Amino acid sequence: MISKRTKEISSFIVMDVLEKAHEMERKGINIIHLEVGEPDFDTPRCIKEAACRALDQGHTHYTHSLGMIELREAISDYYMRTYNVLVNSDQIVITSGTSPAMFSLFSAILDKGDQVIISDPHYACYPNFIKFLEAETVTVEVFEEDGFQFRPEAIQKKITEKTKAIFINSPSNPTGNLLSAERMKAIAELSPYIISDEIYHGLVYEGKEHSILEFTENAFVLNGFSKLYAMTGLRLGYLIAPKLFIRPIQKIQQNFFISANSMVQMAGIAALKYAGDDIVRMKKIYNERRLYMIARLKKMGFGITVEPTGAFYVFANAKHVSMDSYKLAFDILEKAHVGVTPGIDFGKNGEGYIRFSYANSKENIAEGLDRVENYLKNL
Repeated sequence: MISKRTKEISSFIVMDVLEKAHEMERKGINIIHLEVGEPDFDTPRCIKEAACRALDQGHTHYTHSLGMIELREAISDYYMRTYNVLVNSDQIVITSGTSPAMFSLFSAILDKGDQVIISDPHYACYPNFIKFLEAETVTVEVFEEDGFQFRPEAIQKKITEKTKAIFINSPSNPTGNLLSAERMKAIAELSPYIISDEIYHGLVYEGKEHSILEFTENAFVLNGFSKLYAMTGLRLGYLIAPKLFIRPIQKIQQNFFISANSMVQMAGIAALKYAGDDIVRMKKIYNERRLYMIARLKKMGFGITVEPTGAFYVFANAKHVSMDSYKLAFDILEKAHVGVTPGIDFGKNGEGYIRFSYANSKENIAEGLDRVENYLKNL
């Protein structure tokens, strides 16, 4: 029999959309992909060359379970340069993407019945990690008119004796919005532990992102190389944790994952040291796409009260079109041949919204939005 915990995992709807789109493409239908949060840029040359050198130099074996010390030191230097925060290299665990980091983190801090506070809407996979470990998610609604920011007073009302952590994500998936420094500081003071998903850090076009470590040491940081460095398929992430938790997390890493890919860790060092110019170039193009997409969606009647300034998403209010975002997204795919993500994928409070990704060329974005505009005219 299939295990209860596996049967209870919900699907990742954006992947359902993508896989349906792939089926249509195999039939010869041209699909414009505005659903997936994956950079369309090629991985920067300096990173690929470092990976190739690493293979030639024999980096094909296990590393230390926490990761190569050279990479951990490079991450430590990055956090000092970027946030003026001291992170010791022995507080960093290198993982094969941020998903294993999340699994290890929750395994180390959660017991059955513990609670983690998350926003609604939120990244679709957060609840499944928590539920898989027999803990509970407690949601706090965030709202379009507030830029989908957490309200600290709303969090305060949800804290109980079972609360183990508050989970934040800024810049956010799905909304692309940032938490202000003032709200992050207020959330940090609520305690207990704060978990901060910082995977979209660096992809900010107006204002400035802040690490939770600027405001508290009682925090876990999830980060990685997939988004900023266009390294999704190379699977490289990391976790920063209080020293108390490093040994327990290390034991999880040793047993379940052994170590991250050694060759890819060498590529990560190159990314941190040499890819700065590539990041500037990609960010400039992302921002051009962002501004274009926001203007087009507004003109088409979608609601965007607070314009997103980070990541590569626009979370657009489509309630004037349909209150069934799942049905709407698949209808757009079937009739307009454009992949978009239904807001319900990100929680009950995401219903009525559609997430558009601008991690695609401006030409494809323009064509995709033309198709959506025609779809709306024909409703």
